[in-house]
Amino acid sequence: MPWLLLLCIVKIKWSTASFVCNRSLIFKKILGDFEQIEALKKGDDKAFALLVDAFSHKIYNLSFSILKNKEDASDATQETFTTIYLSVGQFKGESSISTWIYRIAVNKCNEFMRKKNRLKRSGQTVEISQMDFAKKIHTDQPFLHPGVELDRKEKASLLTAALDELPEKQRTAFTLHKVDGFSYTEIAAIMNVSLSAIESLIFRARQNLRKLLEAYFNEEN
Repeated sequence: MPWLLLLCIVKIKWSTASFVCNRSLIFKKILGDFEQIEALKKGDDKAFALLVDAFSHKIYNLSFSILKNKEDASDATQETFTTIYLSVGQFKGESSISTWIYRIAVNKCNEFMRKKNRLKRSGQTVEISQMDFAKKIHTDQPFLHPGVELDRKEKASLLTAALDELPEKQRTAFTLHKVDGFSYTEIAAIMNVSLSAIESLIFRARQNLRKLLEAYFNEEN
């Protein structure tokens, strides 16, 4: 593996949480310059270093919001950039390069989630049990995401625990919109589905979250 890729992986693992960059300026250098994209395809180390600088913090945060675990988020970020480095030659320009990168990151995060949930989920339609969630919330210690703007920590805990109960596509679409701030159009591009499909996924996610949270509060009362 080229030395620069190894260096970037180490940087992601140990420095991502504190990494600060002027993303808009770097985006202009990468996304607005066809020659830079071509340089990436040719394996140019400097172009790849710019790409890592531009996206590492955002990809880590996205991974963190989905996986809710610093170690897993770091690993998913590393795997994302490794995949980008190895497959950038296949980028056809059918979407923006940022959309392509986010799509890889989301897929990596979902792979991590599937590995963790392999014994719990069969891949078929998931039937959400209100009572199971209401019991589970008392014993679990759900992750508190710093980007979830709720008045009380308890409500934030309940929401993040409820998100884990959603089917994968609903959870991904809802998290990308509500936690990471992507628009419906951006999410449709990242997930490679239609805009109407995203509208449906987020609508159903809200319905399921409402059911789960109502079950909890009903049991509390």
